[in-house]
Amino acid sequence: MKNSRIKNYWKTNLKYLGILLSVWFLVSFGFGILFVDFMNQFQIGGFKLGFWFAQQGSIYVFVILIFVYVFLMNRLDDETLE
Repeated sequence: MKNSRIKNYWKTNLKYLGILLSVWFLVSFGFGILFVDFMNQFQIGGFKLGFWFAQQGSIYVFVILIFVYVFLMNRLDDETLE
């Protein structure tokens, strides 16, 4: 029983990591490099949106993803320890 709970814990942890890293990749590489021409049609604070994501947006999203990961892992820890 304990071994299956540990495997389930790590499986869920890796799922969270995969999803969050995919979001980070999409924001940093996708919005900042791949879709920059489309994103530059819009402006935020006087700067083109593609430039903003490349310089600041990906950092903000990364910090938010850290807090999301902490929240998800605390919830997973609580569920696993019950």
